[in-house]
Amino acid sequence: MRIVVGISGASGSIYGLRLLEKLRARPGVETHLVLTHPGERTAWVETQRTAAEIRALAHFSYPIEDIGCRLASGSFPTDAMVVAPCSIHSMSAIAAGISSNLLVRAADVSLKERRKLILLVRETPLHLGHLRAMASLAEMGAIICPPIPAFYHQPQTVMDIVDHTVDRVLDLLGLPAPEARRWNPDEIRDKEHES
Repeated sequence: MRIVVGISGASGSIYGLRLLEKLRARPGVETHLVLTHPGERTAWVETQRTAAEIRALAHFSYPIEDIGCRLASGSFPTDAMVVAPCSIHSMSAIAAGISSNLLVRAADVSLKERRKLILLVRETPLHLGHLRAMASLAEMGAIICPPIPAFYHQPQTVMDIVDHTVDRVLDLLGLPAPEARRWNPDEIRDKEHES
């Protein structure tokens, strides 16, 4: 399976990094990374990881300016693309079909080739223009998957919250994580009875 991962400059770079780590551990999965310059900066601020360290998590990585590379062509087969996190800037450019850099072009290729495109849009609150762009993308076939935490799995750490979102993305990719914590009201009831 060949997955393109885009990391934009929105806060939440840990989602892209953790996704790359989990995909790297899966046999038969090949990752192709597009890291924007703002994504590099945000990742450094949030995780103190350098661009080189992030690129090392992927099997292949490409400069954001390289709109002539294989990811820019529909003739290069991929199975899906995930932008994690996806800034409003990148989301809006994808919605408008403005292929000004490789991340946006690769996402545009995913849409035009009817491949899965998953966007972890990171912004709040949202104004009407944001919502209209999301609706437009959904109409084009993109999956809008904001990293909104759930708490039914009783997270103890920030990484528990991050992993829950990343595991949901893996579900969308058809690569469910065996360790994923899932909604299970019976398990919750059993714990209540033990107390």
